[in-house]
Amino acid sequence: MLSRLKSLHPRVIDLSLGRIERLLGALGDPQRRLPPVVHVAGTNGKGSTVAMLRAILEAAGHRCHVYTSPHLVRFAERIVVAGHEIDEPSLIAALETCETANAGAPITYFEITTAAALLLFATRPADVVLLETGLGGRLDATNVVARPALTVLTAIDLDHQAFLGDTLAAIAGEKAGILKPGVRCISARQHTEAAPVIAARAAALGAPLLTEGDAWRLDATAGGITFAGFGLDLALPPPALPGDHQRRNAGLAIAAAVNIDALAVDPPALRHGLLTCRWPARLQRLADGRLQRLLPADWELWLDGGHNPAAAAVLAAHARGAWADRPLDLVIGMLRSKDAAGFLRPLAEVADRLVCVAVPGEDASADAADLAATAAGFGVPATTADSVDRAIATLADGRAEAPPRRLLICGSLYLAGRVLALDAS
Repeated sequence: MLSRLKSLHPRVIDLSLGRIERLLGALGDPQRRLPPVVHVAGTNGKGSTVAMLRAILEAAGHRCHVYTSPHLVRFAERIVVAGHEIDEPSLIAALETCETANAGAPITYFEITTAAALLLFATRPADVVLLETGLGGRLDATNVVARPALTVLTAIDLDHQAFLGDTLAAIAGEKAGILKPGVRCISARQHTEAAPVIAARAAALGAPLLTEGDAWRLDATAGGITFAGFGLDLALPPPALPGDHQRRNAGLAIAAAVNIDALAVDPPALRHGLLTCRWPARLQRLADGRLQRLLPADWELWLDGGHNPAAAAVLAAHARGAWADRPLDLVIGMLRSKDAAGFLRPLAEVADRLVCVAVPGEDASADAADLAATAAGFGVPATTADSVDRAIATLADGRAEAPPRRLLICGSLYLAGRVLALDAS
């Protein structure tokens, strides 16, 4: 079914709302019949912020529809209906309805699957829809809700420059395209090039802009985080998702949760949501699967889907801090469309060794030898392997008696999905 839908993809990729608006019209405009919508855009941290926001809202007793992308192992991961991953019969039925309504017209895979998600959300009861953009914001297929309850902007950085522009200002303009007249926007603290673009867009629309550092504040403490703003002054536990960057995402999720007018959220729900949130492939420890068994028992294996320079900088900072207790080796695979040099440069400063692989099953994968050559240019010993498990075995070879090490697999969410499937096999 999904393969058949891919055949409808236009010959040239152009970000546009015309195709999905036509299809939604043929479906009876389900985007107009949704529960309150929280629309989330940004470069990094969108999925983690949505995951924490969902956990908080569910801890408060609210039913959530959730749309995220891409998936890691199963397509159904993208669509959560009233708190549960969509079941296959319902998914197939929605996709078939969309395919029939589309009548063979050109449409992208993301557009038609977004239409299916909106159709499901409009026909099943819930209290809120958490809607993550796929690419950009202004012309993203999710940007069809005329008046969401709230918009959220995570940190904006360089990524997808071929579609969004090659400056932070241009990218910020595209991401800020989700802002709507009179609708509050919760924003992370932004780069100096991005912040004025967002502020100007908000002012032009009369959209209240509630930015970290101005309207609210998040601080890390020895025991967790403190959040101050919107009448709250709370000491909270650290989020279950590791990393200082996830504390910042937690602040964004908290600020969003307490600004959805239709939904009540109290401090116990905030605490419980942070403690119970789960979001795979974001500094995820792989401790019990097939791949860990390739390593000495006291070594650690981790997985992260980070794939752009900003994500690499976050990973490098984490390595210098929380991971400074043992040497770090990397297994990296990326897509050709990504900035390999920008991703590898900060990681080369913290890694002892690096093995590059192609992303399995991806025609758009970067060549492993090219990645290794780029990494070697930054001074880190780099080689290649023809699979992830062979890369891990290469790093472990002959080192069973060595001090314990840490391995991180990163570079692509597509690679992360293949790794999770392999680890469970």
